[in-house]
Amino acid sequence: MRYTYKTKGTCAVAISFDLDGDKVSNVEFLGGCNGNLKAISTLVDGMSVDEIETKLKGIECGRKGTSCSDQFARGVREAYNKVQAE
Repeated sequence: MRYTYKTKGTCAVAISFDLDGDKVSNVEFLGGCNGNLKAISTLVDGMSVDEIETKLKGIECGRKGTSCSDQFARGVREAYNKVQAE
């Protein structure tokens, strides 16, 4: 299933991705630092929600208290939890 997570506190305004079970693929960031976010999208392709959360959750950008990668980790967890609750 395709999900879109609206970010909070980052230059990227949304992140779209596919979730198949606990595997994430086809990640696309809207806004943000294009080159860095393309790299993240490529590196996480096929990873599980747990792997993404372990590697990216809590990373901060400047004084924002979050980052695009942190928001992505939060977004995939939110999507996964919604699927599990259904």
